[in-house]
Amino acid sequence: MSNRKKVLIAEPSWIITEGLVKILGESPFLEILPPLHDVENLDGRLVAGKPDILLLNPTLLPYAKRPVLSSMMQEYPRMAVVALVYQYVEHTVLRLYNGIVDIREERDHIGEILLECSSSLVISDISEDNSYELTKRETDVLVLIAKGLMNKEIAEKLNISIHTVISHRKNITRKTNIKSVAGLAMYALMNNLIEEGAL
Repeated sequence: MSNRKKVLIAEPSWIITEGLVKILGESPFLEILPPLHDVENLDGRLVAGKPDILLLNPTLLPYAKRPVLSSMMQEYPRMAVVALVYQYVEHTVLRLYNGIVDIREERDHIGEILLECSSSLVISDISEDNSYELTKRETDVLVLIAKGLMNKEIAEKLNISIHTVISHRKNITRKTNIKSVAGLAMYALMNNLIEEGAL
């Protein structure tokens, strides 16, 4: 059984869709489903494909269809809905999504962003345990997150896989109950894990 996350791309531009399929198809952690170029058949594709991640161009859901997004996220709580942005989209609209992929993002970071968005949803499903203390490796990862390093950079610095970094991040978030990078940086600072000047 594959542990790869299934990604459904909903994007009207064939050029952008083909580029994303090629880039994301290179990731060993992602499985790319046949893309959609409109949202007419979206419901059927969600039922049939059961994607873990929906990469959606927000312009496909005009103002009148915004409630569709909220109800879809309630119906599929384990599916990360990520906005694909390459033109102006209101900040209030983008806040509805689990994450954002900007068209100018570096190719190596696109898959990483999708995996992070998907992983953040899984956190709430992990059963509670009594161990809230960070392990040595989790502390190492936390310090590097606080210093602003991306998953790939953390993986290289600690000589571990990106998948392992993401797993550590999930554990850190679960144990600290902090999801934002700024919040984690403050946590690291308050617990004397890094010096103030190091940030």
